[in-house]
Amino acid sequence: MTTLAHYLNNHASDPALSDVITTITDVGKTISQLLRKGALADILGEAGNQNVQGEDQKKLDVLANDLLLDALSKNAHCAGVASEELDNATPANADGSLLVLFDPLDGSSNIDINMAVGTIFSILPYQRQGQNSENSDFLQAGNQQLAAGYLLYGTSTMLALTVADNVVMFSLDPDSGDYILINDNVQIDADTSEYAVNSSNYRYWLAPMQQYIDELIAGEVGVRGRDFNTRWVAAMVGDVHRILCRGGLFTYPFDTKYAHKAGKLRLMYEANPMSLLIERAGGGATDAVNRILDIEPTDIHQRVPVVLGSKNEVNYVRDLHLQHADK
Repeated sequence: MTTLAHYLNNHASDPALSDVITTITDVGKTISQLLRKGALADILGEAGNQNVQGEDQKKLDVLANDLLLDALSKNAHCAGVASEELDNATPANADGSLLVLFDPLDGSSNIDINMAVGTIFSILPYQRQGQNSENSDFLQAGNQQLAAGYLLYGTSTMLALTVADNVVMFSLDPDSGDYILINDNVQIDADTSEYAVNSSNYRYWLAPMQQYIDELIAGEVGVRGRDFNTRWVAAMVGDVHRILCRGGLFTYPFDTKYAHKAGKLRLMYEANPMSLLIERAGGGATDAVNRILDIEPTDIHQRVPVVLGSKNEVNYVRDLHLQHADK
């Protein structure tokens, strides 16, 4: 059996990267244990406050954020930490060479109903060693990521990770406490008949996205000539995990529901790390037209539309948007 520690020793680009990933995944074990205890650990329900996004925080949102922030701030290789839950990035160790961004508990609305949630992370290089990190240091395009991944807390705790040119998947062994490699080269089929979208926002979408979903719903009697199935976890980490396991398309498209928001998902904490995983597994990831990993961020809490998964479907969505733009 190949453990995460053994894998990182052989594949991480440097010991600092390996050490930071180990810190994140060790905290993941603690979060997993808390979730298994559920109400017995008094982690269910609201925390009574809102995060920087204006969203009500769950108790475990706050706890997971604090656990990751504390552990990473103590890691000598980590120069700074940015969380989806906090207004600004937190300087850590000025001599560190890495920056870490994370969504401590993606899909936290699922906690109280015992459905899948997860932790998403992204690791970037730090260019100003010897000086305290600032928000601006994190504003790097997703193609600069040194590593990215997520922990999925479901029926078992899973880790999807990319530190090289491919994507690997581990399962947490509850007996040994080790992450055991179960797939050393995750690949996504280019074609799919499965998609994930929150259709309740249909009336707010742009015309090409409405057309796309209309075509999928029409199935074999429509222009696509085959039936499609809808699957929706209401946690990006769960939907992306399903795509890595069996293909599919996930989208949270641009909508006009809130004029000041380009999309719902955050570029730095969700879209970039998931896009790196998807692309390295052979899929595609765009904002409907442009490659997400090429977007130059302007704010650490920037939002973007997301279309990712099986490459041929992602390209089909892009072509529809370009056709409408030409008109």
